[in-house]
Amino acid sequence: MMKRLLTPEDVAEVLQLHHLTVLKLIKSKKLRAVKLGRVYRIREEDLEKFFQEQSTA
Repeated sequence: MMKRLLTPEDVAEVLQLHHLTVLKLIKSKKLRAVKLGRVYRIREEDLEKFFQEQSTA
């Protein structure tokens, strides 16, 4: 089954943040992502998990 991968720009639009802020979240290990070549991709499940973690914090 193919899972949907989001770009940092896609995540930034959902979270209403700047895409560089999303990259900072990835680099600080607060948002899980995979690096494909030189670009990051975020699985939808990881974005949902990030939402849940932030709502309980």
